[in-house]
Amino acid sequence: MDTENVAHFTRLSSQWWDPQGEFALLHAMNPIRLQFMREKLREVGEWEQTRASVENGRNISVQQPWLQSGAWLSGQRTLDVGCGGGLLSESLARLGANVTGIDASSSNIEMAKIHASQDDKLSQQASLDYQSIMAEDLLAKGGKEQFDIVCAMEVVEHVRQPDLFLRTLADLLKPGGHLFMSTIARTPLSYFLTIFMAENLLRFVTPGTHKHSQYIDPDELVEHFRTQTPWISAGETTMSPKRLQYETRGTFYVPGLGKWVLAPRDSNKTITEAANYFFWIRKPL
Repeated sequence: MDTENVAHFTRLSSQWWDPQGEFALLHAMNPIRLQFMREKLREVGEWEQTRASVENGRNISVQQPWLQSGAWLSGQRTLDVGCGGGLLSESLARLGANVTGIDASSSNIEMAKIHASQDDKLSQQASLDYQSIMAEDLLAKGGKEQFDIVCAMEVVEHVRQPDLFLRTLADLLKPGGHLFMSTIARTPLSYFLTIFMAENLLRFVTPGTHKHSQYIDPDELVEHFRTQTPWISAGETTMSPKRLQYETRGTFYVPGLGKWVLAPRDSNKTITEAANYFFWIRKPL
């Protein structure tokens, strides 16, 4: 993790749970994060159920929690990397996941713990654990292939060695597990929106929060998982349609609505993934 970025977010740690403050856009993004996650998990679950039925010549019911309503992450061991003050971690825990939230900033973790302790449901259950630790150190402590789901939302653009970071996330996942990320493409549009407008002009976020040179294009993430962590061409995923191996999907903020929306799957990716986007990939079995 970039130590300069860790120090930056440590200074801002007290603002995590102010929905109108420094992290207002992340508060607004949380619902769309969960929407993307549920859509992908449901899609994979339905595909597996259909394939099992075809292979067995009869209707087979494959138990998948994300095909159900309510606690659709029930029992899923989930890691939230770069959890900050716990915005996503708390939501995942409320949906039934057994969540481990980690962050390199101890101040962020302290703020996350304080906020969770104020919710009786979260404070009384053992499904939400926060640790001030880096992903690489968690892996070294025995985290290899421990998690069904790994999330790294708005994190990789703050990392100095993204390939190493991605390999670490891959090693933390169980075979068949799901990796969810959101980040920002390295384009002129993303510079205009996220740095010139959001930081320098409108001051939605503190100047210096982002470094355009550290942004990562969708094609670069896909290429990593073709070559350095070769999931896309390996294992049983080759039997599945491309969208069930991996997917990139643009997302954008609509000021008039005060919320983020997912780009349609059939949209022009050159446009819709030119700034913020989601990435999902499944680890081969």
